[in-house]
Amino acid sequence: MSDIGQTRYVIQDTGDNANADDINRLPDCIIHHILSFIPTKDVVKTAILSKTWNNVWTSVSNLDFDDSLLYANETDNRDPPEETCFIDFVERVLSLRGASNIHKFRLSCRVFFNAPCIHSRISSAIAHNVENLDLCLFVDDPFVLPGSLFCSQTLTNLKVEMNCSLEFLSFIHFPCLKTLYLSLVTFANDGSTQKLFSGCPVLEELTLVDCEWLNIKNITISSPTLKWLTIDDLPYFGPPDEPKDCKIKIYASNLEYFKYTGYPSNDIIVCDVSSVVKAYISVPVPHEKQKEVGSHVVNLLKGLSKVVFLNVSDHTIESLVFSGSMVVNLPVFKNLTCLEMTMEIRKLTIEALMKFLNMCPNLQSLYFSEGFNHDVCVAQNDLIWSSLPKCISFCLKMLTFKSFNGNDSEICFLKCILHHAYVLEKMDISCCESLYGDPNRMKAVKEALQTVSKDSKSCVVTFS
Repeated sequence: MSDIGQTRYVIQDTGDNANADDINRLPDCIIHHILSFIPTKDVVKTAILSKTWNNVWTSVSNLDFDDSLLYANETDNRDPPEETCFIDFVERVLSLRGASNIHKFRLSCRVFFNAPCIHSRISSAIAHNVENLDLCLFVDDPFVLPGSLFCSQTLTNLKVEMNCSLEFLSFIHFPCLKTLYLSLVTFANDGSTQKLFSGCPVLEELTLVDCEWLNIKNITISSPTLKWLTIDDLPYFGPPDEPKDCKIKIYASNLEYFKYTGYPSNDIIVCDVSSVVKAYISVPVPHEKQKEVGSHVVNLLKGLSKVVFLNVSDHTIESLVFSGSMVVNLPVFKNLTCLEMTMEIRKLTIEALMKFLNMCPNLQSLYFSEGFNHDVCVAQNDLIWSSLPKCISFCLKMLTFKSFNGNDSEICFLKCILHHAYVLEKMDISCCESLYGDPNRMKAVKEALQTVSKDSKSCVVTFS
């Protein structure tokens, strides 16, 4: 039995030809729905199932062409397919489909690349009012996408993965584009990049992955409709003394979700994002230009002062140590109620973390995904406890500590939290395998934490 939409179809086996007859009786809309989950090369093969299906495949709404699949399905005893086989197949499918619209069109050319043919196929998809376009093009020479792409009236989702410069014509207008995903592309200059973003008046989600900004000094991403922004920055491996500082300014008054991952060689300045609810910042440990990286992290965090949920991973907090006097420019995160630390706490991190928590006066939930590194040494008389963040004492209600090793520093840290947290309701500790494998030590750790004098009489300590 199958329920699709509000129509119910019951398939029963009443004889040897029952399955074939039932398939033949399915409406075209149901057949199209089934075929939308199958690679296009296999969709074409369904023509042999019955006369009814002979031409149905020519009007399917989803087309997926991937030249790497031609190699994947070949045996060692056969010669690899020629480029013309793939090109001719794509051309045949598009030429036989008539005037019906295309809902989703994916073209992946990792093995073969024929610029004129690819240009023609993309133009054909645009002519068929495609709504979702996914292009993965590994090019050998400079390649310019067809001009018709950049003035499509029907595109709602566009994904481009292309290892070359992204060049545009003078006119760019995507009146319906809501999702834009760009990967590996090189932006030619400041003007063309700004032209692209300003040509998307209803854009809601923007993702930039491993893009090159080598030729650009200033970028402005301005969109009042943007809600989700993800930047995965490509590491810079050029000479240390060569400047590679591109200023990326973000104006997005309705942004709700922001994620940045990578080595911040670019200076990202978040100017107008007061509506951001969730933010994820992941920065690797800087080996060079530590002060510069630290200052860039400070600038990035400055623009997220209104965030409610913040996830910082890898060495984001640690990089603040290298920012020097810049760290005083950190804002007060008045709205921040949940902070996740998806990183191993290192020696440099613990002090920086305490300073950062002082900027979070209303924090209610603190999450550690990893335990303390072996180089961390925390004792009850350490100076870090002399200026305990007020949020720990008066606001913190939930503390989660994963990968708990049960070493002295971790026990001391949690005991101090328990002793000073007046409103703490729950401390959830997830132990590592080595601790679980030592029952005697496990028992001692539980007793040390469960018998500590707690300022919050209602706090429950759980182990898992």
